[in-house]
Amino acid sequence: MTATATSVDQPEQLGPQDRPASRGARLVQRFGPAVVAALSGVLLYVSFPPRTLWWLALPAFAVFGWCLRGRTWKAGLRLGYLFGLGFLLPLLVWTGVEVGPGPWLALAFIEAVFIALVGAGIAAVSKLPGWPLWAAALWTAGEAARARVPFGGFPWGKIAFGQADGIFLPLAAVGGTPVLGFAVVLCGFGLYEVVRQVIEVRRTHVVRRGAAAAALLSFVLPVVGAFAAPPLVSDKAEVGTATVAVIQGNVPRAGLDFNSQRRAVLDYHARETERLAAQVKAGKVPQPDFVLWPENSSDIDPFSNPDARDVIDSAVKAIGAPVSVGGVVAKNGKLYNEQILWEPDKGPGDTYDKRQVQPFGEYLPLRSLVGAINEDWTSMVRQNFSRGSEPGVFTMAGTKVGLATCYEAAFDWAVRDTVTDGAQMISVPSNNATFGRSEMTYQQLAMSRVRAVEHSRTVTVPVTSGVSAVIMPDGKITQKTGMFVADSLVQEVPLRSSQTPATRLGELPELALVLVAVGGLGWVVTARVRGRRSGDV
Repeated sequence: MTATATSVDQPEQLGPQDRPASRGARLVQRFGPAVVAALSGVLLYVSFPPRTLWWLALPAFAVFGWCLRGRTWKAGLRLGYLFGLGFLLPLLVWTGVEVGPGPWLALAFIEAVFIALVGAGIAAVSKLPGWPLWAAALWTAGEAARARVPFGGFPWGKIAFGQADGIFLPLAAVGGTPVLGFAVVLCGFGLYEVVRQVIEVRRTHVVRRGAAAAALLSFVLPVVGAFAAPPLVSDKAEVGTATVAVIQGNVPRAGLDFNSQRRAVLDYHARETERLAAQVKAGKVPQPDFVLWPENSSDIDPFSNPDARDVIDSAVKAIGAPVSVGGVVAKNGKLYNEQILWEPDKGPGDTYDKRQVQPFGEYLPLRSLVGAINEDWTSMVRQNFSRGSEPGVFTMAGTKVGLATCYEAAFDWAVRDTVTDGAQMISVPSNNATFGRSEMTYQQLAMSRVRAVEHSRTVTVPVTSGVSAVIMPDGKITQKTGMFVADSLVQEVPLRSSQTPATRLGELPELALVLVAVGGLGWVVTARVRGRRSGDV
């Protein structure tokens, strides 16, 4: 009886000690990878500007690789989505600064779907030989899709845009943002595979030379490639120099309400230009060859409003140089976000109409559906902007200046075709006042630094409220303003005419990497089909 009681009571005595540990282990096993995937996404976000912690992208992808390797594609889909949310939710929080959390959350949750699909693909190829190669190519393919659909795409958050301060930046000149991003992701997955191989060797005392070599190459080759690329990037002037002035007039107040102060914004930019003219006359700064105003510096159409035209004309004549003016212009019943070349003696001449207009900002897709969800959102975009069709290259005092307006800087093609159309330098006129003091300004500035290296061109960034900057072809910022101050930057910059491999190759590197990704998935599918057939036999 005693023995029976003891045998019955024994589980009750051991259970309270063992059960919590067992339950904890099960919880860790079940939810641990999900938590780790989300946190590795946050780690990737921390690697982006305004921080200069670019190297954190490597452990972020290493941990993501640990989460995905050997799992089913369904698990990869879930973990990829959590990684995407961990990355995109904090990265894109600026999109809800003035309009509330709805659009921000919707954008992040939709864009994370692309990363979820990539996660499923990476899980599927994770047992192939040299899997970091296939996995990194899949990430690039996901970015390529995200940059194109829906509504013209949303490339914000491409891995390349977090590497403006990193050692991999010169690779932008080799194959553009796809190659730069691919190298970073490959190195991150390679880092995990190297660690995994080391642990495996210590556990089994067996070295699989092929797998070890593939792991090491995945980690080392991107780094070697980055250090081999700098000869492609040069600050040397090839077709002379130009003295450029960047005007930041500031706005009365941040947020969406700045639009109600359109005349004040125009006056501020005219006033700052006239102040610069006075400094030139006093010999304090050199006479600029041409002047660059930001996007939306004149939201009053100068072609239909004589008063606005007079204000601009007076400022241009005061500085005595051509000015690129950012205006909102109505033509043939359509509205355009336009850059206008304004000459001191001729007035307005050539124009460039923004081609990549921002969905839900400059035009509203699915207007009836959006209105049904929230009528306030439709009132924010009362009239859709129309798209331009031609690259923007102004000849200003003999210099060919390529124009990529604000949001366009995120799109490879929108910057590249200004260079192939003859641009000797690039300007990215922008208006970030809508987003206050958020990280958006610094994320966009980093894009312009990557574009400078990608095409080996000086890039200027005139912004209504900051941060305006002058960027050399090697991606270094030589001058910049503060935020929400009136200021101007004047600098002699090198003009260049040669084209980097990235410029000449265009979309080919991206296409090649997409084909690699397809090849990896094809290998997996073929192997599974063969396995099933042999199993049937």
